[in-house]
Amino acid sequence: MASFVHLSSSVSASWVLSGPSSLQPNTASIRRSSPSSSLVAARFPVLKSFGKNSSLTLAVALGTEAAIDFDFEGYMLSKAASVNKALDLALPLVHPERIHEAMRYSLLLGGKRVRPILCLAACELVAGEGTLAIPSACAVEMIHTMSLIHDDLPCMDNDDLRRGHPTCHRAYGEHIAVLAGDALLALAFRHLADLANYPVGFSPELVLRTVAELSRCVGTEGLVAGQVVDLESTGLDEAISIEQLEFIHYHKTAALLEASVVLGAIVGGATDSEIVRLRRYAQCIGLLFQVVDDILDVTKSSQELGKTAGKDLASDKTTYPKLLGLARSREFAEELLRDAKLQLEGFNSLTAAPLFHLSNYIAYRQK
Repeated sequence: MASFVHLSSSVSASWVLSGPSSLQPNTASIRRSSPSSSLVAARFPVLKSFGKNSSLTLAVALGTEAAIDFDFEGYMLSKAASVNKALDLALPLVHPERIHEAMRYSLLLGGKRVRPILCLAACELVAGEGTLAIPSACAVEMIHTMSLIHDDLPCMDNDDLRRGHPTCHRAYGEHIAVLAGDALLALAFRHLADLANYPVGFSPELVLRTVAELSRCVGTEGLVAGQVVDLESTGLDEAISIEQLEFIHYHKTAALLEASVVLGAIVGGATDSEIVRLRRYAQCIGLLFQVVDDILDVTKSSQELGKTAGKDLASDKTTYPKLLGLARSREFAEELLRDAKLQLEGFNSLTAAPLFHLSNYIAYRQK
C-alpha cells in the first residue's frame, strides 16, 4: 500500500502532546443499567483543553472565512450517552448469564466511543439524520471491543489491563473471553443487518452496503490482516520497514475507523465522491490514532493510560517512535492531522465541525 504521507517532507510546526492528566473511568454496573452521564464525562478528560463553546476558526482548515462556535465537549458527551444507551439495550443480560456478563463487562465498562461518534458525525455531515447511524455505531463498537478482548489474550498481546480494569480473560477466564469476542462479532452484524433497527421504509440496499463495508474492514482485507502481520513481525532480529509498519497499522487500527466513518456516510446518503473524501479522512485519522498510541506508550504511565504502558517495547515490537524517533513521529502525526482536515474542505463548515474537532481530539488525546 502506498504511503499516505511522504515521510521526507518538511514540517514547520512542532507537534507536542499536551493536555490535562488522565482520569480513570468509574466502574459502571455491568448487570443492570447503561453508564451514567457522569461516567461518560469521565471518559473525556482532555476535552477541556479544547474549551467548551470555543470559537473554531475554519478559515484555514476548511477553506472558508467563517468562524463558528461549537461545543465539542457537549457534543461528545451527548453522542457517547446515546451510544451507551443503545449498546445497553442491544445486549441484555439473558441466559446463559456468564457469557452475556463478560460481553457487557468489556463493552460497557469504559471506552471513549470515538469510533461510534465518528460514525454519527459522518452521517450528520452529509445531511443524514444522526439516529440512522445508531445501528452502525453500535456495530463498530461491538467489533472494536471484540478486537480488544482477543488482542489482550495470552496467545496474542497477553495483557492484564484494559480501560483501567482487568482484561476480559483475567476477569472471566480465557475460554469465556474467546467466546465473548466471537459473540460480539456475531451480534455486531446481526444488529447492523436487522431492518427493525431502522425507520420503516429505510433502504435495504444501504444496509447491505454497510454490511459489505464492515466485513471488508474486519476480515483479511482489514483488521485480521493487520493483526497477523503484526504478530509475524514481532521479535524479529531486524526492524521492519516503514511500509510494513504502515501496512500493519492501516489494517489493524485504521481500517475500523475507516469503516466507522464510511458506514455513517452510507446510511446518511452520501454521494460516491463524498465517500471517497471521507474514506481518505478516516484513513488519515486512523493512522494518526496509532501514531499517537505509539507515542503515548513510551511517554505515559500505565495508570495514566488505563492499560499497560511500555508493552510494545517489552515485546520488542516495531513502533513509530522506535523506527522514526519520538520527534519525527510527532511530525508525522502533524502531517496526518493536516491531511485529514484537508479532506473536509467543501463540506458545510457547521456540520464538518465535529469531524474537525474529532481529528484534533485523536491527535492530542492523553490516553
